[in-house]
Amino acid sequence: MFERARGTRDFGPAEMGRRLAFEKLCEEVASSYGFQRVATPTFERLDLFTAKSGDGIIEQLYAFKDRSDRDLTLRPELTAPVMRMIAEKRGQIPKPARYSYFGSCFRYEESKRGRYREFWQYGCEVIGAPGPLTEAEVVAVACAILTESGLKDWQLKIGHVGILNDILNNLGLSGDTKSAAMRLLDKGDFEGLSASGIDGKAVQNLQSLSQLNGGAETLASARDIISSMGVESEALDQLEEMLSALSALGANPPSLVVDLTVARGLDYYTGMVFEVLVESLGGEGQVCGGGSYRLFHLFDLDELDPCCGFGMGFDRVLLALEIQAQSEGSDEVVPGENSSRGSLAVIPFKVENSEVLPLVGELRSIGQPVALELRSRKTGRSLAWADASGASYAMVIGPRDLESGDVTIKRLSDGVEAKCAINAEAISQTISSM
Repeated sequence: MFERARGTRDFGPAEMGRRLAFEKLCEEVASSYGFQRVATPTFERLDLFTAKSGDGIIEQLYAFKDRSDRDLTLRPELTAPVMRMIAEKRGQIPKPARYSYFGSCFRYEESKRGRYREFWQYGCEVIGAPGPLTEAEVVAVACAILTESGLKDWQLKIGHVGILNDILNNLGLSGDTKSAAMRLLDKGDFEGLSASGIDGKAVQNLQSLSQLNGGAETLASARDIISSMGVESEALDQLEEMLSALSALGANPPSLVVDLTVARGLDYYTGMVFEVLVESLGGEGQVCGGGSYRLFHLFDLDELDPCCGFGMGFDRVLLALEIQAQSEGSDEVVPGENSSRGSLAVIPFKVENSEVLPLVGELRSIGQPVALELRSRKTGRSLAWADASGASYAMVIGPRDLESGDVTIKRLSDGVEAKCAINAEAISQTISSM
């Protein structure tokens, strides 16, 4: 037996229906915010990712050499490839540019529910317009996608790396020492911070900062704590402006928490950072994350930095929606996933194909999905096939139907029937009214 590779999945028709519906929803929402779809290759040069994340990332990659001994890898994420695409144009793009993207990514890591070796990512990037308003737009589109998906219990956590930079700079930290402190803060490891040699009072203030629980109203308390450390942070003003713009844009997450110790654990973030968490997913509960970052300096295009964007764990959002649907007893996971079930199974019975095929073509031409029975068998078996294949309606056309000029349409879910004339418009209208 040939088995699929570990960490990969097969998707049957029902699951693909959900995935296609969610992809369509993502793109419709992003398009309504002015984002345009782009795509990049499935494999890239290895140094694109080592330049961004260091050589340590190689252990997580599907890296290989091609026949010309070039070092390549299957892409582990989509942000760097989009940046590379823009860099190859030497930044000659309309600015600000709003790009969306979707595709499969690959990481060689332990496979478990919510974490796969082949996974899909959806994301958006704004290039060439830094600042709080851009950050608000990026967070707003991520929130809109999750809201439109129907996901209910999720938390938006927002911070600002600039605030942490101001504090750590004031403590005299720099370089690797500051990066290590950032990672400890992101993990909430205050014992580790104390062990790293940071002043005990400063660690206590940082812990107090992390314990602020609430939305924009917590910024006043945050300002008091930061001021007591002798730090005046312009980044805090920028975060306040961003949150105000986000509210004005109508973003309304179920829960918004300002967490000023969120650093995303990555050195290239420079401004606002955010994460979306879903409690029902447990340890793999982060379904989206992003913020303002600098990457174009890797391509000698510093003038395009900073950018702002996010990556959404497509698979994890779907998993959260499936768990939610199961708890609610719903058969629809993603809004619109069953729209294709308005399809009609056309079953010719003892008639020539030439008497039925023109009608099938006409129905399809006016937008009515049609599954045509391709096998000659008993009507009962054809109807069973129609139901199993996901059609919502069935229409058996036999000699008597052609003679009378009328046909019966059957709704497969409950057996309700309706008669109409044998022409495409009448059939389509009858289905719409059933």
